[in-house]
Amino acid sequence: MSVLLTDEQQLFMDAAIEEAIKGRNEGGIPIGSVVVIDNKVVGRGHNRRVQRHSAILHAEMDAIENAGRLTSKEYARATLYSTLSPCDMCSGMALLYKIPRIVIGENKTFQGPELYVRQRGVEVTLVNDQRCVELMREFIEREPTLWNEDIGV
Repeated sequence: MSVLLTDEQQLFMDAAIEEAIKGRNEGGIPIGSVVVIDNKVVGRGHNRRVQRHSAILHAEMDAIENAGRLTSKEYARATLYSTLSPCDMCSGMALLYKIPRIVIGENKTFQGPELYVRQRGVEVTLVNDQRCVELMREFIEREPTLWNEDIGV
């Protein structure tokens, strides 16, 4: 089930999509993420596994890294926006830092452990943004081997 975002939430999802487009334009995987605290973007990132030859630099990890060191009180007020359903690794990071909300652009292409994350008390919101779906569809069609590598297939 998808939901409509408020205008402000839509701006944050738009920022995550901008990050995904940056990743695509750099020759990487078009997944973007932002970390929002008190209605302000404090970290932006996109999947940079290809660009940085990294095993772990998914969009959510990049956004958290770019937010810098935060306190537990700051994480407790954070929302993680991602264009794609976070994988086990990125979901685990959100659980580790006790981020209470995750807003997901789409989960048709890939679905991480959303049920588990919900069971752990995280509010998970699925948007089903067609722009996110299209970015991934085009990428997977063009780079199926790279996509399979990214999701561990």
